[in-house]
Amino acid sequence: MTHTPALPIALIQLEVPPAHVVAQIGEQPRWFIDALNLQPDEYLIVRPHLGEALPAFDQISAAILSGSWAMVTDHADWSERSAAWIRAAIEASLPLLGVCYGHQLMAYALGGEVADNPNGWERGLLPVTCGAQAQRDPLLRGVPSTFSAWLSHRQSVLTPPPQAQVLAASERDGCQIIRYSPQALSVQFHPEFSSSIMRACLPDDSSDVAAVMEGKDWARALLTAFWQQARPSVEQAQGA
Repeated sequence: MTHTPALPIALIQLEVPPAHVVAQIGEQPRWFIDALNLQPDEYLIVRPHLGEALPAFDQISAAILSGSWAMVTDHADWSERSAAWIRAAIEASLPLLGVCYGHQLMAYALGGEVADNPNGWERGLLPVTCGAQAQRDPLLRGVPSTFSAWLSHRQSVLTPPPQAQVLAASERDGCQIIRYSPQALSVQFHPEFSSSIMRACLPDDSSDVAAVMEGKDWARALLTAFWQQARPSVEQAQGA
């Protein structure tokens, strides 16, 4: 019996890193592919900033919206087009995970406020604290009330969208995890990062480059849990 492969996850790449970062560690999709150990038939990469069309919802199982060196408040054409796609994806109940810029773009697309973080550039390996309601969230059950995550962002979600639920915060940012719908979640931190990725993304003179993740990487566990929940089985893909 021949099996039809499950639908791939879309890795929505939002702009490109600076050239010196790309030379060291590649572009954003590579980091997610490595973090999730994705096989070539399990993902597709979409680059809206190059004019590529965002995927039809019946052609993918889920989507991850990447971080970026761009700013949501620049309202670039590719970013606004991606925001419109996010709104339609929410309506279609497509599983979505936004990361950093993707987090801010999801919040903006759904009616939240994004602007420069009044507390400055939040960067390095920092504690994230979950609210009590996080333990009722299907992706966050079992996650400690406080865990360490890699962060690097200058803008933040200052006001979440109406009806959205803020599930975690950090010292400098009150919106570290936002739940929008049963299928859609976003995080300000970088669950796909490793220490080597963090070092490549920070200035050489940054004191944050020496940080080391100790114990379980709960941010990475959250990313993995999203993929496992969103990924359809082969039987589902066949309509069994």
